[in-house]
Amino acid sequence: MRVFVTGASGWIGSAVVAELIGAGHDVVGLARSDASADAITAVGATAHRGTLDDLDSLRAAAAAADGVIHLAFKHEIAFSGDFQGAADADRRAVETFGDALAGSDRPLVIASGTLGIAPGRIATERDGHGPADASMAAHGSGPMTRRNTAEFVLDLASRGVRSSVVRLAPINHGDGDNGFAAALVGLACTNRAAGYIGDGSNRWPSAHRLDSAHLFRLAVENAPAGSTLHAVSDEGVPILDVAEVIGRHLHLPLVSVAPEDAGEHFTWLAGFIGLDAPASSTLTRKLLGWQPVQPGLIEDLDAGHYFRTP
Repeated sequence: MRVFVTGASGWIGSAVVAELIGAGHDVVGLARSDASADAITAVGATAHRGTLDDLDSLRAAAAAADGVIHLAFKHEIAFSGDFQGAADADRRAVETFGDALAGSDRPLVIASGTLGIAPGRIATERDGHGPADASMAAHGSGPMTRRNTAEFVLDLASRGVRSSVVRLAPINHGDGDNGFAAALVGLACTNRAAGYIGDGSNRWPSAHRLDSAHLFRLAVENAPAGSTLHAVSDEGVPILDVAEVIGRHLHLPLVSVAPEDAGEHFTWLAGFIGLDAPASSTLTRKLLGWQPVQPGLIEDLDAGHYFRTP
């Protein structure tokens, strides 16, 4: 297959590109900079220069491909306060891909997330569909836009697109990670303590980024139209367990942070770190035969690479 990948030089995207090439696929990666283009071509893929705002360019790339994996998101504006703007740009790009692939039965796979799908209980692939609930609405219109975009993609199955949504765990760990797990390490260094909210029993799902990349390949190759998939290896790791590993490696004490003090200790993570959001991937494993083989989160943290440069 010739697969067009957005976000091809990112943390998950670069692993997806390598996974696809290793399986014999031709990959075209969206590159918005010379550095991204160089990274994409260095691993044997073809760079397609453009951005998520270049809708004509996206349409042409999708039309020339046998399938599309959409991973790009405007994180830089999302984290600077304009999450809605980033979500709107994402929606426009996805609509463009849908139009380009309509009636072709070619695959469109997009990334979404498990966080907030079913707070307080184990979320499955069947959860999080239909109208957004109060917990989603509480996080603002931007997250609702992203959820609605995922539902739009699933509905493309009725237009002749083999569409699927891969919900990523909030922690996609591995050597070189700069995401949530690395942020917790950095905050522990700054605060001189490894923190958690309350008793730390709230759970987060996780996956190694290479296992997540493998699922994206299986999805573009074989996922039935309208599939919701969970890239989850660890169903729910208590945040206290994460803090204990961090504290042990950095020789720092553990500290329970009251919810009202979360902003001071956890800064931008304060709105997320206290969530209890376990998720299952049982249905995904049965549907596609996906089996995670990489280390789990605690084992990966214990390997030490997160602590090379505190």
